[in-house]
Amino acid sequence: MRQAVFLDRDGVLIQVNVRDGKPHPVASLAEVEILPGVHEACTLLHEAGFLLIVVTNQPDVARGIQRREVVEAIHCMLRETLPLDDILVCYHDDADHCLCRKPEPGLLLQAAKDWNIDLSASYMVGDRWKDIEAGRRAGCITVFIDHAYEERRPDNPDYRVGSLAEAAAWILRRTH
Repeated sequence: MRQAVFLDRDGVLIQVNVRDGKPHPVASLAEVEILPGVHEACTLLHEAGFLLIVVTNQPDVARGIQRREVVEAIHCMLRETLPLDDILVCYHDDADHCLCRKPEPGLLLQAAKDWNIDLSASYMVGDRWKDIEAGRRAGCITVFIDHAYEERRPDNPDYRVGSLAEAAAWILRRTH
């Protein structure tokens, strides 16, 4: 079985728009800004043998605020720029009660099936409580990137960092 690092998209790989202390995704491809250190962190993790799989909630599509084509264009650019193995997306809103919307673990479970991943030896890196809870429910080791948003905090992540670069360094020290 393989090891993976599951990555949330907004606030982990790309810059978010913070309004009133809460993060919001970019509205267009032109607004995408990959966060400092992300390319290097992804490259180091990938070279160490980890699968890199993005798992992201994109409810603005269900809400009619964002077009699916824009989300897919952003993901196409990320695939061209970063050494990502897969990008899995939940386009539902909370009211849909789907199993793929974080904090549910559906996206991680699907990736584990598709890629033969050992979830207990894998990591979920996210910047919001739903990311950490999805990772915990899937049986992963959780790493919280703390941007000090003014919203609910995760319950006891396994590790807390300030960036993906710090998360990657900790993961690599822990596993090698």
